[in-house]
Amino acid sequence: MGILLDGTILTNIRFPNLGIEFSNVSSGIEVFGFHIAFYGMVIGFGMLCGWLIAEWMAKRTGQSTELYLDFALIAIIVSVIFTRLGYVLFSLDEFVDNPLEIFNFRSGGLMIYGGIFGAILSALIFCKVRKYSFWLLADTGCIGLVTGQIIGRWGNFFNREAFGKYTDSIFAMQLDIRDVSYDFKMPIISLQEKFAGKEAAYERIMEIRNNTVLLDGAEYIQVHPTFLYESLWNLVLLIILILCTKHKKFDGEIMLLYMAGYGLGRLWIEGLRTDQLFLWGTSIPISQLIASLMFIISLGLIIYKRRKAVKQ
Repeated sequence: MGILLDGTILTNIRFPNLGIEFSNVSSGIEVFGFHIAFYGMVIGFGMLCGWLIAEWMAKRTGQSTELYLDFALIAIIVSVIFTRLGYVLFSLDEFVDNPLEIFNFRSGGLMIYGGIFGAILSALIFCKVRKYSFWLLADTGCIGLVTGQIIGRWGNFFNREAFGKYTDSIFAMQLDIRDVSYDFKMPIISLQEKFAGKEAAYERIMEIRNNTVLLDGAEYIQVHPTFLYESLWNLVLLIILILCTKHKKFDGEIMLLYMAGYGLGRLWIEGLRTDQLFLWGTSIPISQLIASLMFIISLGLIIYKRRKAVKQ
């Protein structure tokens, strides 16, 4: 464990069953007294790589690369705004006492589905104005989108967030309890009130609390690195999308394949998470609900449109 000049404690992130330990991991860097989070830097790098691979795919399929630069400049801004709005929509109780906190992007709280919706909305308007095929742009743009997700998820590594329930599997990850934003020392009564009617979520938190590990005088939780699972899942999905591009039967098939594949992966990964958002007044995880709909609807459309294309 190390300590910065400003007193920030640098703790370790361990993968004990893999024999891997990252020592003195910081959440960011200080530039002229201003803290720049690695999370934002990783997200920014992911966006850059997403745009570059989308341009590569555009060139590969005989499209204008300049068109995708114009689209990226709009879609990135809109998507970032919608990722925040998506989180706020299903976490209204966090902002009742301080509404202005909604605009504090640096405090965290983003929802990827909001970003996907923002990207689709941007594409619809952009294609309408530029008189371009929405589905063709969507097929190319989703390649960049999933690339950004592969890289962007690693921002969660530096933030010590987006992890899952307790595990002792080969991929088990240990985090210093002082680094985790969730209060694992919360009184049991307060915890029960917070998760009233959400027994599964409550049990996950209690299982983590009951299986902490003491290392070098510090207490660690041991959990699933779900950010890693999603990054790897999306990497496989990216490869599949690229391979399928030249074999698609209709414009829009790659986008639908992305939505089905991402939805399927997110469905099982989200089931491990401990920081789920729930549909208002219910115990239904909103992310799993959306992922299910994405998978079912997209797969159904792929089957229908492929059969129609074959007949024609």
